[in-house]
This record gives sequence, structure tokens and C-alpha cells, in this order.
Amino acid sequence: MITSNQVNKVYRTKTIETTALHSVNLEIPEGEFLSIMGPSGRGKSTLLNIIGLLDAPTSGQVQINESNPPKYNTKSMVKFRNKKLGFIFQGFHLIPDLSVSDNIELPLFYRKTSSKERRKLAEEALESVGLKNRMSHFPSQLSDGQKHRVTITRAIVGKPQKILTDQPTGNLDSVMGNEVMDILMHLNSENNITIVMVTHDENMAKKTHKLMRLYDGQQVA
Repeated sequence: MITSNQVNKVYRTKTIETTALHSVNLEIPEGEFLSIMGPSGRGKSTLLNIIGLLDAPTSGQVQINESNPPKYNTKSMVKFRNKKLGFIFQGFHLIPDLSVSDNIELPLFYRKTSSKERRKLAEEALESVGLKNRMSHFPSQLSDGQKHRVTITRAIVGKPQKILTDQPTGNLDSVMGNEVMDILMHLNSENNITIVMVTHDENMAKKTHKLMRLYDGQQVA
């Protein structure tokens, strides 16, 4: 369960104050696939970052599994995020000098998982998305659709309870976009992984369990 209670986010400079989120309340049960839609620059990614504990709210509270996460910017927070959450962003964020397998193993490296176990888990995860034969390839040798599948694999290799994704199909054509969406839906239905997805695509949003709309940082539906 992910919950947010009266979450606000305000950015301040010496001359201006901008409200990115205003009194956002969420309750996302285990196994739900939630999509978040709204115009660009209206708080969607900010909300996702706060839910994912990458940013702190100005006020309000986020709870995961009915408990308060560790304090922000601490080693405990990093460990909590690494173990409980998986992230898929629109940009691939793959390290070009590392092989596909090494890119996927990175989250496990920070858990101090043995090299043998890291390789085993990476192989299993790649097989689940149809890329086992690409383990030794480098990002430059992959299509955009394959790179997206690698980022999904990196997010799931540590078997997280929840996946947060920001426009995972945004820069893909319809065929590749549907392919990525099918993988996410399979992870949700077969592994009961909670997924929160920011998207601009109404057709993709309709495939999820629930749709939330944000406008000027406020829930409108």
C-alpha cells in the first residue's frame, strides 16, 4: 500500500514561489496499476518522485506499507528505496560502457549481492522480457525498444514490490509502446507488482486499473 496525506510541494526562490503539488491524497493498494495524466509541467513527475522517495514534500506525508520510510538523504533511505522500489524513466539511463548484463546488475551490486547471484538474477530477468541473448551486448547495439526492455529488467531484477515509471512509452512508436505496456501489465497481473505510471497517452492509461488526473498540481479526477 502506498498512501499520501495532504502532500504539498512548493519551490521557492528569492522572488517567486511556485506550487507544484497541492493537498494530494492517494491510496494505492497492493497490486494496483495506477496511471497519472495531466498537461506537461503540472506536477505529475514531481508526484512520482515524491512517491518514489527521490524528493521530499514541502509538507504532508508519504507512507509505504503503512509505515513511514526512513529520513530523506540517509543511507537507510537509499537501502529502503533499492530494496522496495523499481524505477523506469523515459530516458534509458543506461551506462554505455557497460554490457546489458552489467547495467542490469547495478542495483544488486549496491545490495552487495555476490557476482554469481547477480548474474543468475540478471539472466532470469532478461529471459522474462525476451532479451537473454543480449546479455553481452552494449546499449549502442540495441534498438530503442530493446533499451526500454533493459530498463524494465533493471527495475525488476531485485524483485521490488512496486514499480514507478515516468512515460515509459513516450518516445516509442505504437508497436514498441504496446510491447512495453504488455510487459508492465504482465508484471502487474502475474507478479502482483504495484505500478504507478505517469503518461500522456490516453490509450495506455485506459489499460490500467485506475486513472488519476493532475492539473496545476491538484487532483481533478
